[in-house]
Amino acid sequence: MGHEAGSNLAEALATLAEAKLSRVTPTVYDASSTQNGVAPRSFPPLKTFVCGRNRLGDGPMSSWAKCFRLNRHLTTIRMPQNGIRPDGITDILRNGIVHDHDLQHLDLQDNTFTLKGALALADILPELPHLVDLGVGDCLLSARGGIIVAETLKQAANTKLQHLRLQYNEIDLNGAKEFLTAIRLGIPALQTLEMNGNKFADDDEVVEEFRFLFLQRGFGVLDELDDMEEMSSDEEEEEENEESRDEGVGHAHGARDILKKETEGEENANVAPEQDNEADELAEMLRKTSI
Repeated sequence: MGHEAGSNLAEALATLAEAKLSRVTPTVYDASSTQNGVAPRSFPPLKTFVCGRNRLGDGPMSSWAKCFRLNRHLTTIRMPQNGIRPDGITDILRNGIVHDHDLQHLDLQDNTFTLKGALALADILPELPHLVDLGVGDCLLSARGGIIVAETLKQAANTKLQHLRLQYNEIDLNGAKEFLTAIRLGIPALQTLEMNGNKFADDDEVVEEFRFLFLQRGFGVLDELDDMEEMSSDEEEEEENEESRDEGVGHAHGARDILKKETEGEENANVAPEQDNEADELAEMLRKTSI
């Protein structure tokens, strides 16, 4: 569909939802009713939306946010592989999907989150208590973003979650340990965990701990870790530096602080410089000087 057609479809679904709420749509009658032969029939809400591999991009995401905000009975949203970038992901999560409290299946795989999108996902997860299947594989959550999502899942607001898809997200060993803790404390019903393609070794102790936890529960499986990435020496050094900066404040808070500073830096770059009183006085003296 691309940007324009995707936006048109989103607007149409939003308009339909508004019409259902306001009863603008003409009344439909059911001839099978025994009351005078006719009776008004309510319009069923939209519950399933599937739109994958359509190159939607960021352009129409404000329209999709509106669509999801108005269609609040959605139980399934699948939008994999649409070229949605962090700004668009943040828009549909914070301004749209957060309102779909009945949501059970959310698939946003193969789009781009980065730390910004991971923060948005972490913020809305507590608003989705009925979530059963969360697919954010191949979304570049980042090492720090993975930790933030895990910290949120640890709060036990998504206890019905059964399938968690996190492949190819640059999640490192620290992130894997956080997800292990999250499963122990906050995801008691988890049956499938997909972690292949991340940045820790398949023979790390945490892998055995995942498998032992599932064995203890009597259910649950970790996918085959046959395509794990190795961290470069520079990445290992950067990770150590980040751990040092975050010491005493926690991973999640540290990541949030860094993102806030980056955002403030971008905003300040567009602000006019502060008034320089000394320069103004000199300018005033020159103005009064005449030849």
